[in-house]
Amino acid sequence: MNKGDLVEKVAAKSGVTKKQAESVLTAAIDAIMETVSGGDKVTLVGFGAFERRDRKEREGRNPKTGETMVIPATKVPAFSAGKQFKEMVSK
Repeated sequence: MNKGDLVEKVAAKSGVTKKQAESVLTAAIDAIMETVSGGDKVTLVGFGAFERRDRKEREGRNPKTGETMVIPATKVPAFSAGKQFKEMVSK
């Protein structure tokens, strides 16, 4: 499912136009990305939580040459599924 498919499904379930559904979905995604990039956590009860995690510096290999290299530390987005979401998927 891509964003267009999701917009159609949200519009159908909520009874709003596709344009309105896309606007709300885009605003929600933007708000989540801004909040997480700022270092805060976004928790949607039952669905899951989005947060920023620190990835430590580590050693890696160049796949072409096999040469060892240092991969610098970075911050990455992470998602942890909520209990209700996990239960729904496991059925």
